[in-house]
Amino acid sequence: MATTGRPEIDDGERDVSTSGADGPIESDTSGGVRARLAIRDPPGCAVADVVADGATATDVQWADASAGTVEQFRARRGLEAEPIFAADEESVYRLADADADRDCPCRWIESLGYPIADVSVTGQPSQLVVTLLLPSPEPIVEIVDALESRGVSVRLECLVRSIPHDDESIVVDAGRLTDRQREVLEVAYRMGYFSYPREGNATAVAEELGIVRSTFTEHLAAAQRRLFEGVFDER
Repeated sequence: MATTGRPEIDDGERDVSTSGADGPIESDTSGGVRARLAIRDPPGCAVADVVADGATATDVQWADASAGTVEQFRARRGLEAEPIFAADEESVYRLADADADRDCPCRWIESLGYPIADVSVTGQPSQLVVTLLLPSPEPIVEIVDALESRGVSVRLECLVRSIPHDDESIVVDAGRLTDRQREVLEVAYRMGYFSYPREGNATAVAEELGIVRSTFTEHLAAAQRRLFEGVFDER
């Protein structure tokens, strides 16, 4: 299972939340978010089955028809799929799938009531990347939990929060964190360490991780410092 980091950053004027695989920290600040989720080896993804090694399919779209599902995407030429339009070095391809009920991560997400804004697929390593526009960060937890319950490996690549009454948005890249820092932050988040009022204390989180409290606080401080640098050093 993928891991995550979710410390909250609040400079008194705007709120910035970040996340790894399982969703962001709760926040009292209203405003929509744009989240990009990466799903490794996506099951049931027809586009992933035809994308060549190192290639990327963009502008992925699909429609249900009486004879099944039709998927359309843009990629470099030479794929084992039906090209319907060519421009420069890319072609637009179309796939006809007789299975209208194909079980894939995109359908799982949309079945929860969250439309997908953008989809891309890469080949070898196979990865499905979906972009979601959400009214708040909270649905990300539900979405990732639903995917992971089906055995899917998920990672939140970035989260952009729109700031009400402000034209500025801030991107926090969770990729700054090490795997261990992500794990520490994930467990802390799930145990309510970042909730208000706090549901889990440092001692309990450290025990869950199998480390001493001082080691937990060191990992936490290091992770928060990296995330703060991503916000304040690049502004």
